[in-house]
Amino acid sequence: MRIRAVHTDELPLLQAIERAAGECFRGIGMPEIADDEPLPLDELARYQRAGLAWAAVTEADAPLAYLIADRVDGNLHIEQVSVHPDGARRRIGRSLLDHLAARAAAESIPALTLTTFEDVPWNAPYYARCGFERLADGELSPGLKDIRDREAEHGLDRWPRICMRRVL
Repeated sequence: MRIRAVHTDELPLLQAIERAAGECFRGIGMPEIADDEPLPLDELARYQRAGLAWAAVTEADAPLAYLIADRVDGNLHIEQVSVHPDGARRRIGRSLLDHLAARAAAESIPALTLTTFEDVPWNAPYYARCGFERLADGELSPGLKDIRDREAEHGLDRWPRICMRRVL
């Protein structure tokens, strides 16, 4: 699986990937997450213009998964990583995470961070297998606290959420 920067004309495909990937939440009693709309095109374009959006592409160069990140408190923060169900269980998500880790290390960025659902098998337990560790509330940086506050306002705290960090 090749990973490359997202092209501007692919932004609607990222939304379709996220919608398809989100359907698995319906089966575990989280239909609100499945129904949550992906980021608008203008927000995805901001990540793409900043060079913080990558796609894992098929041999035909079509995106099958994507990752967008932001710079938060000196680290790279994973805003979204989504793998289309057609690419599930092929280590594509891990490849995207490792790609971001290599980029961060090359820039002397000390860690990757993310927020995720604690009890969803393909969320916190998966990220733990990818080298992320849970952060206690007292360990959250100001930027991570702001992100968690926005998530709570969006209603995501209906299910347990945590912050995680992968030191590079």
